[in-house]
Amino acid sequence: MIMALCAALPMTVAAQDDQTQGEGTPIVPEPKISKTVVDGDSVLFMQMNNVYVYPVMEIKSEKQQRAFNRLVNNVKKVLPIAKETNKVIIETYEYLQTIPDEKERKAHMKRVEAEIYKKYKPRMKKLTYSQGKLLIKLVNRECNSSSYDLVKAFMGPIRAGFWQAFAWTFGASLKKEYRPETTDRLTERVVLMVEAGQL
Repeated sequence: MIMALCAALPMTVAAQDDQTQGEGTPIVPEPKISKTVVDGDSVLFMQMNNVYVYPVMEIKSEKQQRAFNRLVNNVKKVLPIAKETNKVIIETYEYLQTIPDEKERKAHMKRVEAEIYKKYKPRMKKLTYSQGKLLIKLVNRECNSSSYDLVKAFMGPIRAGFWQAFAWTFGASLKKEYRPETTDRLTERVVLMVEAGQL
């Protein structure tokens, strides 16, 4: 199902972008507890979300500006594909749960795989090397699971191993994790801004 992700590493490898990550300090707030009265009963509400505070990014050189612009363009191109991938995975998983027969499930997965190749392969071929690597990370962000684990879950460990080896030959890894609080702080900031329509 996630075979399309592996095609994201095109044969013509473009130069890898250096993404200078912004400095940021994760802040884990104290739980916010509020009391509300509903139909005469007191109801407690506790909010425990992590909040990451980022200082304003200072672009000090033209090189940094170009790197930031590349990151923004890459996120805009790749984020919709990652979101579509998440939707396809959820729909496929939910439908597979309704099929009792193992043989039928395998036949359905072959049809899904063929449809994904047909729909996504032309788009994936147009991605650069850095966009392919970013896609692997953003799929991890959207699906809360690595591309390797997704392929393994839907297609089995042998196919997952094959695609991992294929990605490895291009210097990528389907096991790459998205870390918004550390190494991917700047990417997360750009993703949130793109999602909010600010970029």
